[in-house]
Amino acid sequence: MTKKPKPPPALRAELPSWNPDGLLQVLVDTPRGSAVKFKLDLEQGCYTIAHVLPPGTVFPYDFGSIPSTRASDGDPVDVLILMEAATFPGCLVPVRLVGALEAEQTQDGKTSRNDRLIGVAEKSRRYEPIRELIDVPRRELASIEHFFVSYNEERGRRFRVLRRVGPARARALVAAGEKEFRRAAKASG
Repeated sequence: MTKKPKPPPALRAELPSWNPDGLLQVLVDTPRGSAVKFKLDLEQGCYTIAHVLPPGTVFPYDFGSIPSTRASDGDPVDVLILMEAATFPGCLVPVRLVGALEAEQTQDGKTSRNDRLIGVAEKSRRYEPIRELIDVPRRELASIEHFFVSYNEERGRRFRVLRRVGPARARALVAAGEKEFRRAAKASG
């Protein structure tokens, strides 16, 4: 029997959530401007197509996940990366966490938390001055919320923002995701 090759380090769950400089490490799943939602498949060590968005709809910014975390939906914790240009699936982006949209999602009558963390790419020039979610222009933040609401609505789900929170609460959400990841890893083997 042929042994299955190990995925590259950037695709493995062992990648830490934070880099040595204290920046969040975000693995881009879906790039800015993409009408295709990609999802990291850790078992196969590659990205797969999760679904295609309706015509005229694209991701407003790079959307990715934090390695070594697990959200309540079983996937890694999600992050929207504010940056003026798109990267590509699998790109590891150092991010300064500026806040989160604490939210709930309802599908098939079942409601669960589905928070969306928001960060600024370390190398961004345009978004460099943003330190907290309140620094994001109101109209831009409202557009981001609208994207998540309509994106979920198109898929038959209801997405409702409960509140906007700052970087301290966002870091606490990452810590909870890291704790859940360790708990799940311990339980599985």
